[in-house]
Amino acid sequence: MRSALNRSAEATRELVRALRTALPALLGLGPLLAFAVLLPLALPWLPSAVRPLRALADAERRRAGRLLGREIPAPYWPVGEGVAAGRRLAGSWTTWRDAAWMAAHGLTGLVAAVLAVGVWPAIPFTLSLPLWWWAAPEGSTSAIITLDSWPKALTMPFVQGALDLFILLWLVPRLVRWQARLAAALLGPTGRTSLAERVEELTETRAEALEAHGAELRRIERDLHDGTQAQLVAAALRLGLADRRYRTDPDAARDLFLEARDGIEEALTQLRTVIRGIYPPILSDRGLAGALRALAAGQPIPIEMDVADGRAPAAVEAAAYFVVAEALTNVAKHSGARHGRVVLRREPARLVISVRDDGKGGADPDRGSGLAGIRRRVAALDGTTRIDSPHGEGTTLEVDLPCGS
Repeated sequence: MRSALNRSAEATRELVRALRTALPALLGLGPLLAFAVLLPLALPWLPSAVRPLRALADAERRRAGRLLGREIPAPYWPVGEGVAAGRRLAGSWTTWRDAAWMAAHGLTGLVAAVLAVGVWPAIPFTLSLPLWWWAAPEGSTSAIITLDSWPKALTMPFVQGALDLFILLWLVPRLVRWQARLAAALLGPTGRTSLAERVEELTETRAEALEAHGAELRRIERDLHDGTQAQLVAAALRLGLADRRYRTDPDAARDLFLEARDGIEEALTQLRTVIRGIYPPILSDRGLAGALRALAAGQPIPIEMDVADGRAPAAVEAAAYFVVAEALTNVAKHSGARHGRVVLRREPARLVISVRDDGKGGADPDRGSGLAGIRRRVAALDGTTRIDSPHGEGTTLEVDLPCGS
């Protein structure tokens, strides 16, 4: 009996602890309903609304995992920003499962805690009724019974006491397990939802990779057509004119030869620039760490570097190089920063990049091509991008690239 009471006491404490997530979930039902009703209009703000919901669900996952004796993984992909991210979240089963848990836990968590706490004093109170029921005002009711005679006073309190004891010893511990299983069922990943989320993510990243690839090809074609090809055509024309004038006016022919040579040298410079845009040769010469230090050295503001040495696959190194190059360009042109910091660390099976500045903040990837291009380039390698840019507090860009060891 004592061990059963100890289990019930611990279960009661656990149900009270669950109020730390149940009460916020209950209070959030109003905004949740408003978002559900106004979903088409609320898409731009949905990513911001989902973050506190996920934080609350993370806290419940940890609590439920402790009770079940196993970890409950979070089935989330990065939230992102803007209307596109809101549309993706609105169509995600994970978001709706979180909302269903919020409603279920918010409505039942408070009831379960009140029931568990209230049943403890209810038992001695009910069992003491035969001693003083006659002194209570006429018509008084205790829970489910009304005592108006001695036969009822000598029987009904014990029936109610037995029911309260059943609730305390049998139902209260099970309420804790049911709460934990509810969290595991709604907040944990399932095979179907994980596969659906993965297919959705890969479909989107494939589309972004194709778009980025097409844009890159168009850029290379434009650079070759408008730059290198034009210079080579001009050089060929000058060489033709020089050939015609060589016998009649050698000095003019010599000037044309020199102009053609300058044009060819400029074309070679532009061609090297195009090649650098495909795969920077400095990556082959110095490695990623050396290439990033060279990038930082050419910036108009001081850039603190904390980069780990070591090599990664060529595609990953190229993506990391272009991410840092674009980020530092944004820092120099748009942030108004006085200092910057680049951190590159190699972890098992991934490469983590962080670019931080102390500028004005307010960077929005939906309003500029630079940050959007970074996101597309990273998504093409199945990586993740996070941008934190509060107004007046600088910008932090974090990129996580998968990288086979």
